[in-house]
Amino acid sequence: MTLTLNIPDYLDLKDTDYSMIIASKLYEDGKLSAGQAAELAGYSKRTFIEILGKYNVSVFSNSVDDLLSDIANA
Repeated sequence: MTLTLNIPDYLDLKDTDYSMIIASKLYEDGKLSAGQAAELAGYSKRTFIEILGKYNVSVFSNSVDDLLSDIANA
């Protein structure tokens, strides 16, 4: 699917910022895994996780069940 957005020039964002904003929000909402979101943003999983903080997104889930699942799968 292709999505076209009309973004005002005064926002002065790079193309990578747009991809990262969308990917980080989808990750934060639990719609994508970290690996899927990293791929969408065009980064490795490690790099994606490292720069999530810049977009005010925590690597850690707010859900206890998700946290327990992450620990079990580590």
